Amino acid sequence: KGEEVKAVILAEEGRQDTPFWKMPEGSKRRIHFSKLYSFSCLKSPFRDGHSQIGQKGYSRVVHCNDQDNPEAVQLSYGGNYVSTTKYTAFNFIPKSLFEQFRRVANIYFIVVACVSFSPLAPFTPLSIVAPLLVVIGATMAKEAVEDWRRRKQDIEANNRKVQVYGRNYTFVETRWKKLRVGDVIKVYKDDYFPADLLLLSSSYGDGVCYVETMNLDGETNLKLKHALEVTFHIHDEKALQKFRAVVKCEDPKEDLYSFIGALQYDGKEYPLSLQQILLRDSKLKNTDYIYGVVIFTGHDTKVMQNSTDPPSKRSKIERKMDKIIYILFSTLILISFIGSVFFGVETKRDISSGRYRRWYLRPDNTTVFYDPRRATLAALLHFLTALMLYGYLIPISLYVSIEIVKVLQSIFINQDQEMYYEEIDRPARARTSNLNEELGQVDTVLSDKTGTLTCNSMEFVKCSIGGIRYGRGMTEVEKALARRGKDGEYEVDGGSSDFLGQNNEAVEFRHPIKGFNFRDERIMNGQWVNERYPDFIQRFFRVLAICHTAIPDVDKQSGEISYEAESPDEAAFVIAARELGFEFFARTQTSISLHELNYESGKKVDRVYQLLHVLEFSSSRKRMSVIVRNEENQLLLLSKGADSVMFERLSQHGRHFAFIRVYILHLDTWYRFSHKVPECIEKLARAKIKLWVLTGDKMETAVNIGYTLTRLVLDFVSKE
Repeated sequence: KGEEVKAVILAEEGRQDTPFWKMPEGSKRRIHFSKLYSFSCLKSPFRDGHSQIGQKGYSRVVHCNDQDNPEAVQLSYGGNYVSTTKYTAFNFIPKSLFEQFRRVANIYFIVVACVSFSPLAPFTPLSIVAPLLVVIGATMAKEAVEDWRRRKQDIEANNRKVQVYGRNYTFVETRWKKLRVGDVIKVYKDDYFPADLLLLSSSYGDGVCYVETMNLDGETNLKLKHALEVTFHIHDEKALQKFRAVVKCEDPKEDLYSFIGALQYDGKEYPLSLQQILLRDSKLKNTDYIYGVVIFTGHDTKVMQNSTDPPSKRSKIERKMDKIIYILFSTLILISFIGSVFFGVETKRDISSGRYRRWYLRPDNTTVFYDPRRATLAALLHFLTALMLYGYLIPISLYVSIEIVKVLQSIFINQDQEMYYEEIDRPARARTSNLNEELGQVDTVLSDKTGTLTCNSMEFVKCSIGGIRYGRGMTEVEKALARRGKDGEYEVDGGSSDFLGQNNEAVEFRHPIKGFNFRDERIMNGQWVNERYPDFIQRFFRVLAICHTAIPDVDKQSGEISYEAESPDEAAFVIAARELGFEFFARTQTSISLHELNYESGKKVDRVYQLLHVLEFSSSRKRMSVIVRNEENQLLLLSKGADSVMFERLSQHGRHFAFIRVYILHLDTWYRFSHKVPECIEKLARAKIKLWVLTGDKMETAVNIGYTLTRLVLDFVSKE
């Protein structure tokens, strides 16, 4: 049976078509030493990079819960204080001045201000210096205020509290900024992780936890993390007293999707992967608490490695103004040059007839600035005077006006009630006012579908089993298409409908159970046992109840079971299986337990499936699979995924492995659109702003959703 597991994993990964026991000896040896062989034996394999630990780039050593260790003291890693500000108290003035003189006009005005202190100036220096100081001072003040806001956010983050295991063998509340590498901390549900952590254990007995990484990668689906089996037992202060370990891993780097390391504990070494790492700024979800060891702190964390210093942002309008100022400056030079040429000619002619033609200039009592005997020098000096005299052709007040407008715009944005997200208490924030006007230049919006256009909420509405379609509900897409088919016009509301009545009006049907909006008397309430193919239906429901990574949460008072799942669609599948007679109620690292309805006896029985391996969903595989052994000692491969991938796998491997049973899961997904999304998109369309929807759905689904989003044309929908 062990060889069968190896062959199933190889087939599911697309690595080998021939059963293990039929392979040549050379192929067997290669598989024997491969990672898949190790995984099939239920042991975590070392990745290729683990051999590099201790070498260049993989030299970090962390002494866990052993801060007094002399070796740990010598390492002296950086603290957990984080700063995202652009300036400091020491470099603000020089750095901010440098930013100001990136503007072409400011360079011109500072040159004119310097020359205005010479006798060539046609006015007092104050008249040019004062406006320049106002412009530069106002802009620097704006930069200081915006940087102070960033500093306030840093102070808030650095002073958050977390439970740290101290020398007195108890957890002490400590600020984030005081964390050190090697500290053992306790993080509670809905709290952010203060540093990059190694997961030791969680409130679940098998050491799993769910993590939201929206601040890192924008994904709203939860990620499932697993602790090593050797640290499951750490659940209180008493267990931590004896816990001492050493982590050897890679040096800090920005890659969010890889981690190479090893844990030395109790004289043995265990490989570490990203599955055991909790990244800073991700949030603990659906788990009461976790214990973790600080691996990376502060600017060594992956999220800070990916961040860059706040850039000096300049809008398109500001760059365009620079070009206009170049033109104005060229015009100014041309005017001053022409004027100086005529001035030099007239000055030379002043005494050509023996008398002063321009007596009012007093050429008989003049200096070098107006000397008919040195007309060329007089013309050159007049050129400098003209540059100052005509300098107001470049309006210095324009910059002051623009800076004031930007500040006022940012205030209006921050206080705009129409951009306030009440559900999570999040208002709009103009983090830099330099780019306000860029919003008016947008002509194309790129949008994700799930979680943006549609709520990240799934409901089980329909299914197809053995070619028979079950479920009387109507999806939003079907309802929109039905209305469109009648008169070409349609409306969208937030509810789901059971069917369309007369005049294409939706008759609403909502099931009281979240995630379950299914209605069909043929298979509900155990009636599926009377269907033509009850064994097919039974297998279908088993796929729903077994092929997942959800965790059951039993209410101790009511006995009701709720599920903590990575994604809403996975939760909807498990809830649907429960409501239709296949209740998933217990899970361990090696087993899944169900209450099943037996179609032969009509009674519910308890069944336990031995969980051999989980092949998690990925964008490349487009499917998820579990390998289990049932009570009849049969080996089952249960899969769910995209139909194109599943059919392809069946055609390649379905006939080669007699003991593999694969059941295709094909459900109509019910999409509920986010609040006022159709109205928003309609306004964008009226403003001639194009919308591109990025989705992994089939083209048919993407196009239908485009129809549903009120008056969207087909060109606005793109499949990637």
